Amino acid sequence: MVFSSLIFVFAFFGVCHILYAFAPGIKSKNIVLLVFSMIFYAWGGPALLLLLIGMTLVCYLGALLIEKIPKRRVLWLVLTLVISLGLLAFFKYTGFFLSNLQSLFGFPKEIPSITLPIGISFYTFQLISYVIDVYRKEVPAQRKYWLLLLYASLFHQCIAGPIIRYRDVNEEIENRRANREDMSRGVMRFACGLAKKAVLANGCAAIVANLVEKDVNIATASSMSVLLAAVAYMLQIYLDFSAYSDMAIGMGLMIGFHYKENFNYPYIADSVTDFWRRWHISLSSFFRDYIYIPLGGNRVKLPRHIFNLFVVWFLTGLWHGASWNFVLWGLYYFVFLIIEKFVFRFKKDSRGIAKILRTVYTLVIVLFGWMIFYYTDLSMLVSAIRSLFCLNGNAFSDIAFETQAKGNLFFLCISIIACTPIAPALSRLFERIREKSSEEKKGIAKVSLFVYDAVTAVIPVILVLVSVLALVGDSYNPFLYFRF
Repeated sequence: MVFSSLIFVFAFFGVCHILYAFAPGIKSKNIVLLVFSMIFYAWGGPALLLLLIGMTLVCYLGALLIEKIPKRRVLWLVLTLVISLGLLAFFKYTGFFLSNLQSLFGFPKEIPSITLPIGISFYTFQLISYVIDVYRKEVPAQRKYWLLLLYASLFHQCIAGPIIRYRDVNEEIENRRANREDMSRGVMRFACGLAKKAVLANGCAAIVANLVEKDVNIATASSMSVLLAAVAYMLQIYLDFSAYSDMAIGMGLMIGFHYKENFNYPYIADSVTDFWRRWHISLSSFFRDYIYIPLGGNRVKLPRHIFNLFVVWFLTGLWHGASWNFVLWGLYYFVFLIIEKFVFRFKKDSRGIAKILRTVYTLVIVLFGWMIFYYTDLSMLVSAIRSLFCLNGNAFSDIAFETQAKGNLFFLCISIIACTPIAPALSRLFERIREKSSEEKKGIAKVSLFVYDAVTAVIPVILVLVSVLALVGDSYNPFLYFRF
């Protein structure tokens, strides 16, 4: 089950919130959330739920032992991390490791098929951050197992992120309350996220599929088809990833959880470094706080500093999927970050044409990065890049490009606008007008206030209706998180 499905929007989500609203007291409300989270995760395979329950139990016991037996706290930490990361490695990377062994040495003859538990990378990192924070004495160990299980399995973010730190929500787990403003913001955020996914991200995915998937030979595809597909995928992956974060943040606000932002309009970044401050913030901060800084960060000699960055970006790439293209993608960014940090240092206060050129440079780097990310077959990646520069004897343009470009021009413009902070800026402007109108309390001010409130109430309804129409139709609705 995914957020962008009719069964989730009209059955699961609605029933859950009705029961949650009528549940007396925070304990009963948490039980409702836990039961529905178990159902949500088990929807993709009941057996895989046992892994989530078991890994949570390991981290629960590990944290308690760290706190209760301080003389052996390092041992308990290491054992907990080895078990947790070992399970992640087994399910996610065994096939990758064995396939590489087979290619190099011819054994094993058969590679076992291991089902990848959906969202395992997300909830493993959440549980690891919890155990390490207990070890660092930044949070107390949770005494109630079922509450830790609620934290790990909460359907808002269990399978698609963001990676929520326990220390950011531990107080709200047992003591939270959603006020009217939170509810309003949550509904709007969820509706915007649903529309971004169901309408915009899925529409971009369909363009990609028509241009470089299905029966298309990438070596003969035109240069402009490959470029348009790359741009559409670039839009899709941001709109899709940020949409799930929007929906998670919105659902959290509706019941009193305040999750941190996970994306900050990365396509307006003016450097690769700035891009990674804005993209998937919860993942970037995890690698910074639990790998980069413990390795020594930048408080070491230059060779070790570069090595620390290499480790972080190698692991960042590998986290995204068990394939060499993801490792290459991580190291690709490592190279540009090294260049920006030690070779060409940009001025932080650049303005005007300099800032525009830096933004264009960043977008070009990111565009090629997403091509590496997209093509899991490295030979196809090379072929696609060659086609992009007409090095395969392919045409510059063709009927496929012209059809998709003309038919989706307006749609692509809307998608690009959705990747910028234009809408939030307009929202803040209208909010200031509303506040001014509420202070004046005059005739025309009251009318403006009424119009603003009416529009604010209607927008989420329209967005949900448009999303439902897109989902009811025979639309393309891919789920990008299967590899995580």
